Amino acid sequence: IGPYNPNHRIEGTERFLSPDKGRGLRALRHFAVGELVFACPAYSYVLTVNERGAHCEHCFTRREDLFKCGKCKQAYYCNVDCQRGDWPMHKLECVAMCSYGENWCPSETVRLVARIIMKQVKATTERTPSERLLLLKEFEAHLDKMDSEKEEMNQTDIAALHHFYSRHISNLPDEQALTELFAQVNCNGFTIEDEELSHLGSAVFPDVALMNHSCSPNVIVTYKGTVAEVRAVKEINPGEEIFNSYIDLLYPTEDRKERLLDSYFFTCQCTECTSRSKDKAKMEIRKLNPPPETEEIRSMVRYAKNVIEEFRRLLEMCELSLEKMGAIFADTNVYMLHMMYQAMGVCLYMQDWDGAMSYGEKIVQPYSVHYPAYSLNVASMYLKLGRLYLGLEKKTQGVKALKKALAVMEVAHGKDHHYVAEVKREIEEQK
Repeated sequence: IGPYNPNHRIEGTERFLSPDKGRGLRALRHFAVGELVFACPAYSYVLTVNERGAHCEHCFTRREDLFKCGKCKQAYYCNVDCQRGDWPMHKLECVAMCSYGENWCPSETVRLVARIIMKQVKATTERTPSERLLLLKEFEAHLDKMDSEKEEMNQTDIAALHHFYSRHISNLPDEQALTELFAQVNCNGFTIEDEELSHLGSAVFPDVALMNHSCSPNVIVTYKGTVAEVRAVKEINPGEEIFNSYIDLLYPTEDRKERLLDSYFFTCQCTECTSRSKDKAKMEIRKLNPPPETEEIRSMVRYAKNVIEEFRRLLEMCELSLEKMGAIFADTNVYMLHMMYQAMGVCLYMQDWDGAMSYGEKIVQPYSVHYPAYSLNVASMYLKLGRLYLGLEKKTQGVKALKKALAVMEVAHGKDHHYVAEVKREIEEQK
């Protein structure tokens, strides 16, 4: 496949060589806040197993009257058109799920890579509509930067691909090509999420992957079915680079840099990482006499990270951890907020609605301070809280929270998105 051709373009943008970052995307015209910069259909995608029955496998529509595949009884569709549209990919799994039964358990990444290979085998054109600016084959793999743990995970995925799919895909790529493809997908893949940031599936969007990262992004990526939509969350002027964020932006600079280096193999030098303007607020410490030593604070950060890694579920442990960290950290400290978010999740799981509401109320205001404007994390927290309030018959507070979510969503998702329409309908029903 030949080199990038400047005639392949997305209107209003261009691919260019970004200083110190390699290729990137820049604006050729002005984009206003909330304006759609571009949309990109998924090159390949897969619905997560946990959402089967709630969403259509083909278009990801959420509805209750889906019908299931007559053969495997596992995949669900809106109608015959969706089932036919999905069959070229679903047939990879349909027979296998029947024959393996409960032993059919490839990871989501393996399922996605199998679909990419299938698509490449059947490809009739050099470029797909998802690759106007960047070909999937151009994705960075960073094989030279992978540690032994990542290499081992890669090998496990390759073994699973052979085990579950070799009968159904003739001529699987060789070992080296598969190693590179899995590394490319791990570095450039996206998770599709709903309006509450619940995981719906995984996909590759090559043109979206062209954008470089910033911890102070000027665009945000949301999803309409299996199409990624990129919208401006800051004014973008002609000639400016278009930046997306690859990670959760709640955390302080050192933490973000660590995550980016581990997952994407680069050290971030964006304006936010250079200025560290939000670090003090994110790492708020209680006013103690005498004030805690620097090493004591570092030790508490290490403790918080360990707890975050090792445990997700037990409410009692959440509360004990909050009590311990609360001796030094203020309630607005991001590690306290993370623990409260986990506790809120446990409360929701246990159907302790009042407990969940109580944590949500503590989280939502600091989120608005720590996250950039028009953050999906802020919107999803207002949504969760609003729906909790309404469920607990706190109508005024519920409508107020939903309206705050809506204000962010109209910019991030666009005013015509079905998620926006759903929230508007929820607000209308309360009148």
